[in-house]
Amino acid sequence: MNLQPVYLVDASIYIFRAWFSISDEFSNTAGEPTNAVYGFTGFLCSLLEQTGAQHIGVAFDESLASSYRNEIYPEYKANRDPAPEELKRQFKWARAMAESMGLSCFADPRYEADDLIGTLASHWRERGHPICLITSDKDLAQLVDKNDTWWDFTRNRKLGRAKIKEKFGVFPEQIADYLALTGDSVDNIPGVPGVGPKSASALLSHFGDLDAMWERLEEVQHLSIRGAKSLHKKLDDNRDAADLARRLTLIETEVPSALEDPGITRGELDEARLNRLFDEMEFGQMLRQRCLRTA
Repeated sequence: MNLQPVYLVDASIYIFRAWFSISDEFSNTAGEPTNAVYGFTGFLCSLLEQTGAQHIGVAFDESLASSYRNEIYPEYKANRDPAPEELKRQFKWARAMAESMGLSCFADPRYEADDLIGTLASHWRERGHPICLITSDKDLAQLVDKNDTWWDFTRNRKLGRAKIKEKFGVFPEQIADYLALTGDSVDNIPGVPGVGPKSASALLSHFGDLDAMWERLEEVQHLSIRGAKSLHKKLDDNRDAADLARRLTLIETEVPSALEDPGITRGELDEARLNRLFDEMEFGQMLRQRCLRTA
């Protein structure tokens, strides 16, 4: 029996995209910017219109400065400016909008949206559902199994396991190790100095994963990789840094709060709540009617 796909949405990607692409002059008469909520609501309408999704979860980030990763490495994401208050307000509105449309929403003070998505993906995959990850974040590609899809919705780019290998140079299960070697400037993870994407891909192609590489590290200097001998030393000198980076790049798949209530079946649209939100945001009738038609 073919079960319906489960759609898991990385909300922050689409909220930030709207925040940066729609002028903050887009606001209500109280002078409160509503651009990010407007763009995110339009995105949700498009997603529901295109997929007719009945199993959908929307993950939000509440742990931007309180993630367990910050406990492991205080500099994690320290390169990012804190979200301004007017954007924080819109995150709350965006979640309320999603909930009013009958969508299950998830957030946690210690775990990031990636971890919530990882937990839900694992839970529903074990129950036979193919998983569709709605995101443009390469980190989430590590969650893709044989029947799953990573979907950059805005660019309409869908990648399965083989396509991820083509795009990133490694298979999904190697993404965390790949980022541990190269580092991830977006999240302020240093990785191993001097190891770039080509070297990381070649190492993982040969060894499979970091654990095997450490066990057979002497082989590195004999590989047909540019600067193999110096690469061996770089890896040996930075083993602890790479192992730490892997703890940061690996997505958690057992977040307790998500497992307490992992339900993602779409509920009924709450028309009264949606109308109150639209009145507060002062959005036009066209988007309101689009939302109502998704019921």
